[in-house]
Amino acid sequence: MGKLICTVELDKVAGITVTIENKDDQITQTVAMNGTSITLTVKGSDATSTITQTSAKVSVSCKEFEVTASETITMKSTKASTYQSDDTMTVKSAKDMTLSSDKDISATGTNVSVTGNTKIALSGGGQSTVDLTSSAAKVASMEVDAAGQTKVSVSGAMVQIKADATLNAESTGTATFKGSLTNVQGQLVNVG
Repeated sequence: MGKLICTVELDKVAGITVTIENKDDQITQTVAMNGTSITLTVKGSDATSTITQTSAKVSVSCKEFEVTASETITMKSTKASTYQSDDTMTVKSAKDMTLSSDKDISATGTNVSVTGNTKIALSGGGQSTVDLTSSAAKVASMEVDAAGQTKVSVSGAMVQIKADATLNAESTGTATFKGSLTNVQGQLVNVG
């Protein structure tokens, strides 16, 4: 790196501007303080980054933004917060991750995938749960509804339907019960 060109401009209206020019690397660094804001600018041949600070706001504009902490990072706002990417966004943790809200949480997308290597547990209202493991899926609630506008399918090597009280199976169209051997049992069987 060759010699730097350093200038300091003092103005009673415009404030103070400190400029450092690195002509060999084509980089200009500027600090401008005008009594209202402080602006730090680093301009290179392919990109420019700017930090602007006022009494109410700090604004960062750059090509890439990176924060590294050897211990903790805490971010907090008293009003609405938005995290947006116009491309892929990844949130990753080496240990447990918690997403919580005092109000509603919604996940919306063209495709939404939730994967747990050991288990996925969902609960709502304290009494409704869904547990998904590598070998079983369990849904438990005071009432469970399954509805499909065109079709609902249940399949397996063995399918069991059991009711401790009343069991109703009804169709407004054709109802078919078919098997290599079909048993109808009960203390009282009424057909017709």
